[in-house]
Amino acid sequence: MRSRNAGKICDRLWYLGREESGIYLLEGDRCSLIISGGLSYLAPVVLSQLNAFGIDEKKIGKLLILHAHFDHVGLVPLFKRRNPEIDVYASARAWEILNMPKGIETINAFSRLVADRMGLTGCLTGQDLEWRNDITGRVVSEGAEIDLGGISVQILETPGHSSCSISAYVREINALFPSDGGGIPYAEMIIPSGNSNFTQHQESLEKLKPLKVDIFCADHYGYVTGREAEGYICRSIAAARENRTQIEALYRRTGSIDETVTELVEEVYRQQPDYLLSPEICAGICRQTVRHIAGALEESA
Repeated sequence: MRSRNAGKICDRLWYLGREESGIYLLEGDRCSLIISGGLSYLAPVVLSQLNAFGIDEKKIGKLLILHAHFDHVGLVPLFKRRNPEIDVYASARAWEILNMPKGIETINAFSRLVADRMGLTGCLTGQDLEWRNDITGRVVSEGAEIDLGGISVQILETPGHSSCSISAYVREINALFPSDGGGIPYAEMIIPSGNSNFTQHQESLEKLKPLKVDIFCADHYGYVTGREAEGYICRSIAAARENRTQIEALYRRTGSIDETVTELVEEVYRQQPDYLLSPEICAGICRQTVRHIAGALEESA
């Protein structure tokens, strides 16, 4: 079953934000952890939800970045500046990107573009939400665990959606947090998202397949529970295989990366008219994907 409503998912776990972009709050005995950073325009919504749900913001001592794309780190500056003592975790590669002037510039520019597209630019006014070089944190890698007291988070390296992607797994509640690397639950579909390296994306899905999953926690369009959650990764694997086959066929027909990207972007907005990303951002994502798949085809020829 799919849900996009903010609120309590189960004991210790909350979903916060909006349907197109959300974050998770995991409550431990010692402190709470925010998983993922969402879009920056969520700030007033999330702060209001914390208050409405009676969640003690002072208990939030940790924040985990699953990858460094702008729509997954937008609230990190908010929480870090409201509580400078909060521990922020990310992969080594994510910290490299988040310390690059070009990376910071892209995060801030794309955050404004999407806020404008969604008609929510006003949510950024008066908020100190831009990334600067004042945010630092800790590196986590494969096998690391973040102990919250009574519950802990296991880190798995799952590149492919981005070079810096990691997933989180909470064994106590069988909850998986793969960010976009697990497939996006849009409407009744699963959208594969092997942006940077589609082959690695497929390999990472296979890595996640053995996990017992009762709660599949996506960053876009909510979370999945019950029987659908149990089979979600298998369905993501199938969706990724089908998507790759379609892109390969399209590239063979056009013989052009540019033409393939144009047709893919048109298809995205045909199937997803309310897609939150602007066409220029979508085209950049599709170009990465097509370049990788085209390169793999040429290597195997």
